[in-house]
Amino acid sequence: MEQYARHLPHWQPPGQAIFLTWRLHGSLPANVIRELKSSKFSDPGRQFHHADCYLDTASNGPLWLKDPRVAQLVVHALQFGSKEQNKYQLHAYVVMANHVHMLLSPLTPLRRITQSLKGFTAREANALLRRTGRRFWQDESFDHWVRDLEEFARIVTYIENNPVKAGLVAKPELWPWSSAACAAS
Repeated sequence: MEQYARHLPHWQPPGQAIFLTWRLHGSLPANVIRELKSSKFSDPGRQFHHADCYLDTASNGPLWLKDPRVAQLVVHALQFGSKEQNKYQLHAYVVMANHVHMLLSPLTPLRRITQSLKGFTAREANALLRRTGRRFWQDESFDHWVRDLEEFARIVTYIENNPVKAGLVAKPELWPWSSAACAAS
C-alpha cells in the first residue's frame, strides 16, 4: 500500500477508488480551523463535513474558482489527467468557488496526481488572474479511499449534488463545472 504524510497521513490501497478534495489557499479562516481542531470534531468525517459546509456557503475569502476561465481550466486539467495522461480513471468531479471534489481510481501514485493537478492549475490560474508567483491551493488535500460499491455511489451523488446543496443550481447537470453536466451534454 502506497502511503505518505504531509500534515495528514495519506494511504493509497491498490485497486481502490479515492475521494479527493482540495481547497484554495486561505479559504478557511483561522477561527474555523481552530474549531475543526477542537475535540468537538475529533472524528475526521465530521471534521471534513463541517469544513465542506463552510466552504459551500463562503461568500468571502478567495473565490477564484468562480471565474469561469479558472473553473474550466481546472475541469480541463481533471479530464486531461484521465484521458490523455492516463494517470487515473475519473469517475466524478465538481469545481466549486473555493474547492474541488473528485472521485478517481489512481493508475499512478496519488502524490504524483495531486502534485501534477495542483501545480499545473495553480500556475495557469495565477497567470489568468495576474497573480503569478502567489500561493493558489492549500498545501494539504483530503483523501478517503472508498470501501465498497455502495459508498462509491454515495460519493458520486455527494460530489455531483454539491452545487445543489450549496443552493447554486436546481439540478446537478445545470452546474457547468461538474461530471454531471459533462454526462448530460
